[in-house]
Amino acid sequence: MKIVRLQSTIPESLRSVEKTSIEELFDAEETPLLRYAYGIVARREVAEDIVQDAFLKLYTHWKDINTPRAWLYRATRNLCLNHLRKHQREALSDESDQKPSSNDHPDDELGRMEAIGTLRILIEKLPAADRALIQLKYHEELSYGNIGKELKLGTGNVGYRLHHLLKQLSESLQKAGVTSSRG
Repeated sequence: MKIVRLQSTIPESLRSVEKTSIEELFDAEETPLLRYAYGIVARREVAEDIVQDAFLKLYTHWKDINTPRAWLYRATRNLCLNHLRKHQREALSDESDQKPSSNDHPDDELGRMEAIGTLRILIEKLPAADRALIQLKYHEELSYGNIGKELKLGTGNVGYRLHHLLKQLSESLQKAGVTSSRG
């Protein structure tokens, strides 16, 4: 029996594509992963440790992983959630004098924290003017009139822009899988 070699229908440019090196992946993904982890855990030092741990785990499993970028994000998310679970228990034991709400559930709290992290990431991606609008309204708790004076906008324009900005953030959260304040 003669074996006939068929011409591949895969273009040459795709046949030679190999998995990127771990160094290239680190250079490309370290900063976005830090932002992602920080959005979940809200502590820079912890986010840095988690991302470092994720890259170390990737390094040990490198030959078995086909999609390293996706694997890294999943590993980072899991490490963040593990950190939150561990430290939530520690915080609960430290605050034994406070009565926990009967409605509190660890998974709900993790979902809420993840939703907040996702929202922080989305807000970071907004243009500076939109971030300033959110900062003035929700962090500094200024009225529409005072925001308008600060940003040199009319009061009606402040309300209009905030409305559309919140609608945009809501749609982005839904696309990211966040459907309620519990995650």
